[in-house]
Amino acid sequence: MLLVVDVGNTQTHFGVFRDAEEQVAEHWRFATVRESTGDELGAALSNLLALRGLSFGDVEHSIVSSTVPQLSEQWTLMSERYLGHRMLVVGPSIRTGMPIRMDNPREVGADRLVNAVAAFERVHDTCVVVDFGTAITYDAVSADGEYLGGIITPGAEISIDALYERAAKLPKVELAEPRSLIGKSTVEAIRSGIVYGFAGQVEGIVRRLRGELGPDTTVIATGGLAGVLVPFVRETIDQVDDLLTLIGLRLIWERNQSSA
Repeated sequence: MLLVVDVGNTQTHFGVFRDAEEQVAEHWRFATVRESTGDELGAALSNLLALRGLSFGDVEHSIVSSTVPQLSEQWTLMSERYLGHRMLVVGPSIRTGMPIRMDNPREVGADRLVNAVAAFERVHDTCVVVDFGTAITYDAVSADGEYLGGIITPGAEISIDALYERAAKLPKVELAEPRSLIGKSTVEAIRSGIVYGFAGQVEGIVRRLRGELGPDTTVIATGGLAGVLVPFVRETIDQVDDLLTLIGLRLIWERNQSSA
């Protein structure tokens, strides 16, 4: 069984693939804690596996992508200690099968590259991945399967936090679907502004990307906050896949086995 781990700034999303299966068998999310040790990660993984009748012994291989550098080290320590093998880490030296057309290829976030690999494998044509996470990222892939670059904007929850911290009289609100466009309370007004504001941003950026890449560019959404925001940009997004990053990790792991 293959364990795939995507460590984000806010959440860690991981899952397992059974042998010869291309779909995620099980997956989980938990809050990313930057101070977590390898032992703490091992305990969390053990407990979640046990809920599905699985154990460390079922995990034969593993791979991680991380936007939190110190946690990459802790996940590899966990793997060596509890899984009995060295975890593959997505980084500059790993084989992805995707040329990177950036000024400095090492700047590309591991999760963004993994998403791009998964998206192109699915459509085999020009595509864009919109990842709704701590940041909202837009990553473009050419018809030849080249990573072209992308766009990064602050995410919805960052904006909510900033508004709360900088405006003394405004409350902190939970990101959720607004009841109406025109809020009848301060909370509803903020919620409407965040959701419709980011929906307008996504629509505008995707429209410009299609203008540059071509009108038939496939747009795939993923990320922990996609469920809240995508319904408001449904005509802009072609596909939604919460498991896209995990699928990309499996693809990259397979490509590194074939090159070994």
